[in-house]
Amino acid sequence: MADVAHGEKLKSSWIWLAVLAVISIVGGLLALFNPFAATLAATIMAGWVFAILGVVQIIQSFQLRGWGGFLWALLFGVLTLLVGISLLANPLAGMVSLTLLVAVLFLVTGVIKIAYSFSLRPISGWGWVLASGIVSLVLGIMILGNFPWAAASVLGILLGVELLSNGVLFLLVALGLRKMA
Repeated sequence: MADVAHGEKLKSSWIWLAVLAVISIVGGLLALFNPFAATLAATIMAGWVFAILGVVQIIQSFQLRGWGGFLWALLFGVLTLLVGISLLANPLAGMVSLTLLVAVLFLVTGVIKIAYSFSLRPISGWGWVLASGIVSLVLGIMILGNFPWAAASVLGILLGVELLSNGVLFLLVALGLRKMA
């Protein structure tokens, strides 16, 4: 009986998922129409997240004062807080740093996926892993090839694509739930 009641609740929640879908799709389109503003917003948001995490880590480290790793926990919290403050104090420089980090991440994951694909070679579909690795590698090279100018738009474009992807996902799930209702 509990599963039936849970299923009914899930079915009735389709409208909320549809609303989330519309918000996400609109946000994604706005980010793609103005990638610089989206990149700046993402950098500032990341700064606040790092700052808050740093403060929480510092507070938490003092609750473990007798622990042997207290100093490491405290230093990690201070470093995280400083990264947040740095991003908030100079978001334009932060955009450059985060874009460089994304480019390196694409390069590293691209190389790893390519190597992994060859280990999967006898398995059907290994080529998709290879293709994904090549795409990641090419994206990393494209970002670095246009660095630092890419910093003005890359994060915003990635945010826009992610929001659009989430919006489509939410919309499809919402429509599926609506059909169940």
